[in-house]
Formats: sequence, structure tokens, C-alpha cells
Amino acid sequence: MNAAEVARERIRKGLWKGPTPGFAAGYTQANIVILPKQYAFDFFLFCQRNPKPCPILDVCEAGQYRPLLTAPSGDIRTDIPKYRIYREGILQEEVEDILDFWSEDMVTFLLGCSFTFENPLIKAGIAIRHIDEGKNVPMFITNIECKPAGVFSGPMVVSMRPIPSQLVDQAIEITARYPKVHGAPVHVGNPEEIGIVDVNRPDFGDTVTINPGEVPVFWACGVTPQAAVMRTKPEIVITHAPGHMFITDIQDEELKGL
Repeated sequence: MNAAEVARERIRKGLWKGPTPGFAAGYTQANIVILPKQYAFDFFLFCQRNPKPCPILDVCEAGQYRPLLTAPSGDIRTDIPKYRIYREGILQEEVEDILDFWSEDMVTFLLGCSFTFENPLIKAGIAIRHIDEGKNVPMFITNIECKPAGVFSGPMVVSMRPIPSQLVDQAIEITARYPKVHGAPVHVGNPEEIGIVDVNRPDFGDTVTINPGEVPVFWACGVTPQAAVMRTKPEIVITHAPGHMFITDIQDEELKGL
């Protein structure tokens, strides 16, 4: 088994229950959105119109729980450490598998995740604060509106990483090579310009240390669909809990430049 398969097996057996940054390093991690078939086309169009926060890596047909293009031995129902169940746009509960919620009507979308480009950043000598501090990445709802599609609309969510000011240009250059996992940042510097009142109070994830001489850098985030779900209010939508991703068999380097 490759490292991604080992990681999924550990998650499936309940041996890993936490956030997945740095887990199975080198393998692409994915956000997931699972929703009834009647919403699938509108959501697909929402992703196409908003590729920065919602880059599609794979789509499973209705009732299919093995992602044939990205992890054919995986199981969407069990291989994520923590799932969120939304009903009518309201978060109802978090669970460790979705076997009791699954139906043949469910369509699954796998979207690129910024955890993928963290390994190249680390290799370049750019530290990732939430990994160093053993935390989940901080994520924020912004005032940047996504392009609506069908029933879906909502604000962009971003993830934040503090970067030493002298390394910001290098971080931008490295992440721009990975457009299928959000690519270059959407904002650098003053958080208030994108509607973030307090950078130490994320909407999702954990607060991390921002040291003197560091700049907050913001990347589009795959939690954006959860904000759209809260606005659109479908009868049921299942997502990953923020920071708890599905690990694919795709190696990060395969996505460079796509």
C-alpha cells in the first residue's frame, strides 16, 4: 500500500481522528461535498464559476462511494476523520463515518485543498505555523462574494498562513504552481480589506501565532461550499469537518501546473 492508502486505513479504523495537515505528506488532500442528486448540476456549475475556492478533482456518480479517478480503493463514507451533517443549512452534528446517512441518491464532489501545497512550501524552507503548533489551519468567511449558480451562492472562505515578509513573494510563486489546489493567494496583508475583523478569531479552525515581521497571507479555501450550503439550505448536505480531509492517491507533484 502507498502512504495514502495506509493513512485512509488508519482513519477508517479510528486510529486517526484529528485534522490532517501534514498527514501522508506528498499526497493530495481533498475537501468533500456530498449532496442529493437534484442539486448536483447546480453545485457543479457553482464550482466551475468559482474555480479558485472550489477546484474539482473528482466527482462520484450518485450512490458511488469510491472515487475512481483519485482513490479507487478509498471509501468516502468512512475515510475522513470527521464529517459534518447539515440539514436545511444548519449544522446538526459531527460524526466519524456517514454509513447511517448514505443513500443511493448521494453525489460526491472532491475539491482541491491547500494542504497539498504546504509540503512544497516546507521543502522551500517556509514554515507552516499550524503544523508547527499542532493546530488546524485558521479559516475565515470574507466579504468576497462567489459567482452564484442555480440555487448556490455565498461568500468565499479563505485559509490564513503567517509568512515572513521577505518570503511572501516566494510563497506566492510556489503556490501559484498548484491551481487545482487553490493556487496563489487571493489576498496579502490587511485582513479588514476582505472583511476579516479579527485575524485572531477564525470562523473555522484554530488561532495561530503571528510573529513580528510576518504577514497574514490568505488563500481561497474549500470550506467555501459550507458557507454556500448555510445560505442555500438544501435538506441535507454532508461535508468534511474543516481541516479533516480525504487523502487521495494523487501525488502533489502531479498537480503542478494543471
